[in-house]
Amino acid sequence: MRENLSEPPGFKDKQYHISCVKGDLSPYVLLPGDPDRVLKIAEIWDDYAEISYHREYRSVRGIYKKTDISCVSTGIGSPSAGIAVEELARIGCHTLIRVGSTGVIQDIPCGDLVINTGSIRFEGTSKEYICTEYPAVANYEVVLSLIEACEILGYPYHLGIGASTDSFYLGQARPGFNNYFQSKYERFIEDLRAASVLNFEMEASCILTVSSLYGLRAGTVCAVFANRVTGEFHVLGEERAGRAASEAVKILHEWDETKKKKGKKWFHPSLLK
Repeated sequence: MRENLSEPPGFKDKQYHISCVKGDLSPYVLLPGDPDRVLKIAEIWDDYAEISYHREYRSVRGIYKKTDISCVSTGIGSPSAGIAVEELARIGCHTLIRVGSTGVIQDIPCGDLVINTGSIRFEGTSKEYICTEYPAVANYEVVLSLIEACEILGYPYHLGIGASTDSFYLGQARPGFNNYFQSKYERFIEDLRAASVLNFEMEASCILTVSSLYGLRAGTVCAVFANRVTGEFHVLGEERAGRAASEAVKILHEWDETKKKKGKKWFHPSLLK
């Protein structure tokens, strides 16, 4: 029998993991994995204040170009990212943009940005929520706002399907300790390349899936740190990703205000005429 428990026992107001209550954060939230990246992103804004820091979840709220915005770290991987989505939804956050780093498997240079329109669900967390046939797709308004942000800022970007894994090593076809490997991964990257998959990372498919289930808008933008085919590795584009995501929030907020004024539920380009 399903128990009717919407909150963990003893935490009716403050969320158990992110340690925030309704009203603490903006409805528009950026989601990096690394807690240190939260402050790097917030430094881009006009002003910010730290709201909480509990476990891997560091939360700040600020203003970017007159737009209310928040940033919450999720830690590494889908289990902790799924918790973040759950608890952010419970305190009224409706728009989530993952901001991370990624390794690409196509002809994309380090420092460029990848905007995923969807992601293969190689992680296990989203499978606890819904069958594997359910797609992990980004909200079209978030994707379009990220494209617009990159165009405004002059950042090189690439659009397409990603792959989210639970393992940074074997799950992304890297050998483990003492060169441990499994034969099923020998042509893994080759097969994904043939399917036009752009990149690996570890959170997007869970964030996109759970957000879709809960009626939230979600998307993802990642800086390319590695090219798995060429062996290139450079820590580049981190600030670009944070700035593009922040600009996308500003754009989304403007579109949301336009939709309200014109009585429309969905954004379409002719609304701007």
